[in-house]
Amino acid sequence: MRRYGKHTDEDDIRARPNRKGNRPRSNIRPKHEDAAEGLVITVDRGRLTCLVEDRVVMAMKARELGRKAAVVGDRVALVGDLSGKKDTLARIVRIEPRTSVLRRTADDDDPYERVVVANADQLAIVTALADPEPRPRLIDRCLVAAYDGGLTPLLVLTKSDLASPDELLDMYGALGVPYVVTSREELESGEAVERVRKQLDGKITAFVGHSGVGKTTLVNALVSVERRRSTGHVNAVTGRGRHTTTSARAVPLPGSAGWVVDTPGVRSFGLHHVDPSRVIKAFPDLEPGTEGCPRACSHDEPDCALDQWVTDGHADPQRLYSLRRLLATRERTEGD
Repeated sequence: MRRYGKHTDEDDIRARPNRKGNRPRSNIRPKHEDAAEGLVITVDRGRLTCLVEDRVVMAMKARELGRKAAVVGDRVALVGDLSGKKDTLARIVRIEPRTSVLRRTADDDDPYERVVVANADQLAIVTALADPEPRPRLIDRCLVAAYDGGLTPLLVLTKSDLASPDELLDMYGALGVPYVVTSREELESGEAVERVRKQLDGKITAFVGHSGVGKTTLVNALVSVERRRSTGHVNAVTGRGRHTTTSARAVPLPGSAGWVVDTPGVRSFGLHHVDPSRVIKAFPDLEPGTEGCPRACSHDEPDCALDQWVTDGHADPQRLYSLRRLLATRERTEGD
């Protein structure tokens, strides 16, 4: 066996071969300054469909992103084959900072936070007035998620031919949430579609709602024929709809700068991740009154400064009641 002295030459030393055949790890990552910009429009089992200029490109996440995942609505940087041709695959190397995030957990005790949509401007909460019956607690939870994530809520009430919208509109009147009321006949004639479209023009709007409320039917009426999805029906026994939308998908509105994001029907909307201090920012008439609140105030306790703020006439008492109702929904189940 050959022995080496003190002054061995580097070239004389044999390096141990790399049996895996991969490259040595490095903390230095490429900047990919020449990467193309894209928009994630669908995610399916690790494959992401992105829009790059006017081309639809299939991509996968680069290993260097680690556990960071891209979702529908994310603006990303891509390298590789960006031709969009069949059997080609690009690589997402960077996820740009998000302007808004719609998140939910499976329930209020679940610490696992799931990002549903990124960079949406508004959240359209679709609720049927009958068949199935409206669920105000679920609406409240969606409103909290919108305020927490930086989205503007929009209330879309469907099937007004089966029940009056007055009770629900009275319940949310103090919040000042914009709304659109539709009926089946108006959807068929296109009258309701035009009213909804006016609220969506120039915006990225995520649609959420309980299964069977007509969410996908409405989205289908808004988009071009080739981009429509199949719809289901409401079970006459359980009053629940069947999930026909299984993944989120972003679709452009014809002749508009707007986009709609159709999401799967939800039966629960956990709010484990919500911070009350972010929700209060959606109430500009109440937020200044929190300056006198104790640290970590829940805004629904004896020492809350909002009570005095309202007593002094700075805000409508109904606004404070609405805020507290929304915050309290984190401790109640949707069926309460």
